[in-house]
Amino acid sequence: MIQVLIVDDHAIVRKGMKEIVSDTDDIIITGEASNGQEALSKIFNENFDVVILDIAMPDRSGIDILDQIKKEKPGLPVLMLSMYPEEQYAIRALKSGASGYLTKKSAPDELIVAVRKTYQGGKYISPSIAEKMADHLHARDDNKLPHENLTDKEFQIMRMIAEGTRIKDIAAKLFLSDKTISTYRSRILDKMGLKNNADLTIYALRHSLIIS
Repeated sequence: MIQVLIVDDHAIVRKGMKEIVSDTDDIIITGEASNGQEALSKIFNENFDVVILDIAMPDRSGIDILDQIKKEKPGLPVLMLSMYPEEQYAIRALKSGASGYLTKKSAPDELIVAVRKTYQGGKYISPSIAEKMADHLHARDDNKLPHENLTDKEFQIMRMIAEGTRIKDIAAKLFLSDKTISTYRSRILDKMGLKNNADLTIYALRHSLIIS
């Protein structure tokens, strides 16, 4: 039996995934977590075969949580779940050690296939995202987009600023000082060749990095 931990801050999403796997005879949800700290506590103190982790958590980014999981339990497969279908999220997740990437719009049977494949040591990406990733990787050799030069932390903060989150709220969520976040902001604007938060928001919307 494949024992799965679901990490998502929306109870309705966790309930939906439990219903999806309830029709299988080889997958069982044995744990749930609604934030990063709760997830890490369960992962380090309990045994799971696969973790399904939302990329956008309320206290820490899914990529940060993934990094910590991989440091402590490198062999534990982590399947990233996101509302964002864009290939750049999948690329960042896979580079950080994720075993797969699914969007919340994926068909239920994709979730089942993904859990089984990652449990067996494989990687899972939906065909549509795989195609976009192939085009993206081919294109960026000649034409790298500004946000692709950002580190994972810079990318996370860029998205939060573009979504309208205040500096002090970003600092609180990431357990950093206001000054540190302001420094990140200046660095992000410089790297991307932008002038202000409004420019960041327009850029992020244009490239589907945030939901309008």
